[in-house]
Amino acid sequence: MSVISTDTSAARVVLVTAASQGIGAGVARHLASRGWSVALLARSAGAESLASELGGVAVRGSITDAAALEQLAERAVARWGRIDAVVNNTGHPAKGDPLALTDAQWEDGYHLILESVFRLARLTVPVMERQGAGAIVTISSYAAVRPDATRPVSSVFRAALSAWTRLMAERLAPRIRVNSLLPGFVDTHPVDPATVATIPAGRPARAGEIATAVEFLLSDNASYITGQNIVIDGGMVR
Repeated sequence: MSVISTDTSAARVVLVTAASQGIGAGVARHLASRGWSVALLARSAGAESLASELGGVAVRGSITDAAALEQLAERAVARWGRIDAVVNNTGHPAKGDPLALTDAQWEDGYHLILESVFRLARLTVPVMERQGAGAIVTISSYAAVRPDATRPVSSVFRAALSAWTRLMAERLAPRIRVNSLLPGFVDTHPVDPATVATIPAGRPARAGEIATAVEFLLSDNASYITGQNIVIDGGMVR
């Protein structure tokens, strides 16, 4: 991208990936309601309709597609001249016995969870550095700190994502903050009673609770918080 603006009078601009439904859509709606301009990416047409509803822009494509990520960043800069924040959100990788999963399934997990985050950082960090400020929040998983045998790909690569968060926080400080959220179970998907029974809060998280945590980490109220991997799971990991 060659168009970079230092105009601080514009509304804050956030990129949200996997934003057509679930946590991503909840984050986009919440941030838009708080005055953020949103640029959304998802494989389905839902991202385009949501962006239209919220007055934002959208790219239809996969976060594993480098061209789609580049188009997302370029479209945000073309529309608003800036990028103030990135919310990395993804779908879920393959589940199953760690020794039964194929090489391709492990590789798909890497592309989904890690490579997409690396790529989007390379596209957006230079814009934030020219502006002198920015924030990155990655939606990860409790499995990063409590590996789950039924979710081996997620457990391994989200643990790596936590290391990336710490490394990049140091690399980009003091002007750009980097944090991640590690949700437990969220009501965007059905949660069986046996799983709910393991959560001290007695219920899964609401998508809005994840969204408000994202908003806090992007805000000036979190100006001294960086390099953190924050579990948000109702007390399940203990």
